[in-house]
Amino acid sequence: MHQDPVQMATLGGVKDEAWTAAYMKRHLEHWDQRGFGVWLLRDRVDQAVAGRVLLRPLVVDGVDEVEVGYSFYPAWWGRGLATEAATAGLEIARDTLRLPSLVALTSPTNEGSQRVLTKIGMRFDREVAEDGLVSRLFRITFAEATPEPEDRSPGGLAVKPPWTWPRHAAFGVP
Repeated sequence: MHQDPVQMATLGGVKDEAWTAAYMKRHLEHWDQRGFGVWLLRDRVDQAVAGRVLLRPLVVDGVDEVEVGYSFYPAWWGRGLATEAATAGLEIARDTLRLPSLVALTSPTNEGSQRVLTKIGMRFDREVAEDGLVSRLFRITFAEATPEPEDRSPGGLAVKPPWTWPRHAAFGVP
């Protein structure tokens, strides 16, 4: 997934195998420590990997946050899956983890992702620099907004998370 140039165009560019191995190690350790992290998203019919959704720790201007993120192979774009995946992450953050807020980062040029974040109730907060990249920071404080149920798509992805997410597209990382 990290080596697909189209998919990675708005995520800092293609990553090598060493970067991906370190990324997976870090996120699997986070699963062990905090009980959440990256979920792979798979097609219900053939189990092909379509993308991922994640909840990850993120430090923004010295403040500990949790970020929702998502990414799909280009063949899966335009099906409403980003909205479905981001909604699932938001609901876990709010309802299961009981976080007071959630953030998301996106490239200033990724208008599609900005629409998804706005659709699920997040609002633009400010621009920030992370890992040398300028990103737009979106935020939701859970007391102020929740996504509308009609904004969810049926998706077409398998559901196998560590807890029950009926309707959602997460597939638990083993």
